[in-house]
Amino acid sequence: MLASVVTVAFEGVDARRVEVQVQQLSSDQPSFTIVGLADKAVAESRERVRGAFAGIGLAMPSKRIIANLAPADLPKEGSHFDLPIALALLASMG
Repeated sequence: MLASVVTVAFEGVDARRVEVQVQQLSSDQPSFTIVGLADKAVAESRERVRGAFAGIGLAMPSKRIIANLAPADLPKEGSHFDLPIALALLASMG
């Protein structure tokens, strides 16, 4: 199931709309990938989201999880994408 959450990326003093799309795919090897021109802090979101899920007693889905941050040509920086990624993942879990 595909789930989307809208957030923003900051470009100077401007805020640009970013759509966080999370999809779970069947796979023999579970994985969690973030795509869409994400910097190191955003790429580390997957570990913070895993930790947050563990902290509240939720198991990560044993599927291939892809989080797409669109538009792809806009650089995404910072840890403020953690919450939208977690919310989109929860929504994709039903």
